[in-house]
Amino acid sequence: MAKFSGEIGYFMSVEKEPGLWVEDYIEKHYYGDLMRNSNSFQSSSSVNDNISLNNSISIVADPYANENFQHMRYVKFMGAKWKITNAEVQYPRIILTVGGVYNGNETKSSG
Repeated sequence: MAKFSGEIGYFMSVEKEPGLWVEDYIEKHYYGDLMRNSNSFQSSSSVNDNISLNNSISIVADPYANENFQHMRYVKFMGAKWKITNAEVQYPRIILTVGGVYNGNETKSSG
């Protein structure tokens, strides 16, 4: 079983001012194990096929991860950000399943 060390991105809605909610993120570093390592190519109407991982990563969860696992959006793995498609809590670990490349918001909100 291969080892994992990388960042996980959490996104949460925060109230910047009364009535104005923005999405803000934080990245935290975790260690764990790579339980499954596979990929697939999905044909699309674009020039290049889409790459999708079918990986499972088991991280050793800290209290922050246990309380906020529902806000996990991506994991940095192999030089890219990958979407977390499922997070399963098996205390003291969280099993993450990752799919396609993450193309979401990458900027922190001001404030």
